[in-house]
Order: sequence, then C-alpha cells, then structure tokens
Amino acid sequence: MKKNIHVVGAVIVKDNLILCAQRGDSKVLPFKWEFPGGKIEKGETPQEALAREIQEEMECEIKINDKIETTEYEYDFGIVHLTTFYCELVSGEPVLTEHSEIRWLAANELADLDWAPADVPAIENIVKKLG
Repeated sequence: MKKNIHVVGAVIVKDNLILCAQRGDSKVLPFKWEFPGGKIEKGETPQEALAREIQEEMECEIKINDKIETTEYEYDFGIVHLTTFYCELVSGEPVLTEHSEIRWLAANELADLDWAPADVPAIENIVKKLG
C-alpha cells in the first residue's frame, strides 16, 4: 500500500501575476514546476503548514485566502493529496532557497510550463477564475 502524503501549495498572486517555482535537480520530480509549499506536519492545519513552509522555503510571509481545491495524484513514491490556496505577500519577497528558479506569470501563461502532475488541476481552476 502506498504512503499518503498531505501537502499544501501557495498560489501567490501579486499585481495579477502568479508565483511559479521550479523544483531543483536533486528533488523528486526534478525541474518540474509547482506552487511552493510542502508537507503538513502532525498537528498543523493546512493553513499553518502553508505559512510555515513559505517562511522556510521563500523567506517571506503570506496571507492565506480562499482554498482553490484539493487534488489527489498517485506517483510511484506515494499518493499526494495537494490542497492549494490563493495567497498574497504580506512581507518580504520570495527568495530561492530550495527551488532552482521562480517566475511571475499571468494565469493564461501557466500552461506554458512543465508542471508536476498534482498541480495541473489547480491551474485549470486558476485560469477559469483569473485568466
């Protein structure tokens, strides 16, 4: 039986652009694009996990707004349950600590990137709402 992995992703919107982050070459799914975030630790709400992960990964503070959706995707290493939220920057600017690149793109440009499969359903919703 595969391991269930519960993660959160931040769809950070600034000036009608969305922050996209490319995974590093040493990570699972190297060079795939994703919404930054990470695993929910025991005892954390998804929102608490997301705020912590963005602080750790990107050294900035976010305000977490509406949930976009929760998707489930089965990879060879486990089943990822990804919950994404619309977010906005409160303080700081995203810094590269774990990702190889970040880009700010318009909603209608998101499909141009090679996304991690679990992120794709959220992109479709984002394009419907913001594109």
